[in-house]
Amino acid sequence: MSDLLTKCEVCQSLIDEEDLFCANCGTEAPRRNDDPQPVGNAARTATHNFDCSGCGASMSFDATVGSLQCPFCASVDMVEKKDAKIIAPTKVVPFKLSRASAVAAMRQWLGRGFFRPSNLSQRAAVVQMQPVYVPYWIFRAGTHTHWTADTSHTPGGARGDWFPMSGEHRGDYPGLLIGASRALQPGETSRICPFDLDAGVPPEEVDLEQVTVEQFSMPRKYARPLARGLVEEMEAKTCAGRYVPGRSRNVHANVRIESMSSEPVLLPVWIMAYRYKDQLYRFLVNGQTGRATGLAPFAWWKAAAIAGLVLAGAIALLLCSGVIAGE
Repeated sequence: MSDLLTKCEVCQSLIDEEDLFCANCGTEAPRRNDDPQPVGNAARTATHNFDCSGCGASMSFDATVGSLQCPFCASVDMVEKKDAKIIAPTKVVPFKLSRASAVAAMRQWLGRGFFRPSNLSQRAAVVQMQPVYVPYWIFRAGTHTHWTADTSHTPGGARGDWFPMSGEHRGDYPGLLIGASRALQPGETSRICPFDLDAGVPPEEVDLEQVTVEQFSMPRKYARPLARGLVEEMEAKTCAGRYVPGRSRNVHANVRIESMSSEPVLLPVWIMAYRYKDQLYRFLVNGQTGRATGLAPFAWWKAAAIAGLVLAGAIALLLCSGVIAGE
């Protein structure tokens, strides 16, 4: 176990070195005299807490403001929970996109793609739409990388087609976003990025009582390895793209992360459920930029038609070849 991790005195869960309290039970974390001042992760008391029995999402919202329905899966089987300590965001990025603009972004997205039904954008009926503040971790990392690679740009007189190279690179990654949602998949939370994090404001400047706020379901210690993997992947691409001329292969980056810090934030997401031919699909729109992602029905008849055309073309080519051979 890392010497930077401690255990909660109450529930014995692991506590990250930057945490001020246990994410499992809310007990204040034991501090060492030489601990650095942590960035964020203070606790706040959340009221109006509910767990969804359908998708497992934990959220806070005033049930008197709207219908008691999960914005992530449209389930009405919501279990009320007691007031609890949760991770407090250091900042909140407010909604910028209106409801009408979010619906327009959805219909524009549904109209793209050859293998979607032609009438999908017109026939998709929005059955639920809700603004939700979704939890993310922002990581900042500095790196020092030693890399090796082969380049197709060989010097004069070289006998082979590939030439080995190596070098060093120092990188800085100030705004890596890792989704901390339980209800949304990692692919969903990443596809609606990026967000303009400079637009973030202190939590007290946003009325979080009037909207749904999903609570942090991924502790920092579990988000950190995902951030490290993302940094290593980006470093390998950066080294190959910046330093290796021509085509590259066998790119290896030995990444040393010299510094990494993080803070919890809430980001704006319009979450919609739309119906097409008695089937429900989930759709997400970045509440700041309009970037969209979601699920859409597949037009199998289009795929079958293309497969039929390809098969007919192949048969015609074979018959033509047989006629020519017979002559």
